[in-house]
Amino acid sequence: MSKTLILFYSRPGANYVSGNIVNLEKGNCLVVAEKIAATLRQTQGADSVDMFQVKPQKEYSSNYTKCTEEAKAELKADARPAYIGDIDVSPYDNIIVGYPIWWGTFPMPLWTFLENHDFSGKKIIPFSTHEGSGLGHSVKDIQKLCPKANVMAGIAIHGSSAAYCESEIQRIVESI
Repeated sequence: MSKTLILFYSRPGANYVSGNIVNLEKGNCLVVAEKIAATLRQTQGADSVDMFQVKPQKEYSSNYTKCTEEAKAELKADARPAYIGDIDVSPYDNIIVGYPIWWGTFPMPLWTFLENHDFSGKKIIPFSTHEGSGLGHSVKDIQKLCPKANVMAGIAIHGSSAAYCESEIQRIVESI
């Protein structure tokens, strides 16, 4: 039986949703990751699925606009912010990587994580949450960072529909 890791970055609090800034108790990627995990555990068994949330050591501003400015500055500087904790990816056959789209790609702490691990021979299934950006160039960025992995096309999920994205979850599960 294959093992799957759901690796994701998610930001609760002030987020852009359907044209407004709203306070999210849970970030959209966490909502989606939990739904994927629940579905996989039902179909493949509880022991076959693990989750790891990439959390930056230095939190982004709780103010949405300031957060976007911080994210843009990190991307422009090609920064590699540190993250809290770690997980060994070697036991996993499938890595589902979830993230919000920030300036066309995923948050820089996830860049740091992907660069710090060997994904050779792994199947990577990306998903993004967004409010109009789709996947941006994030899949190409993952391919660049993980050249020896089999990176799938990726699935974009509109953030405002994260709680109701069963068809996208099914597509992710079926791609394993």
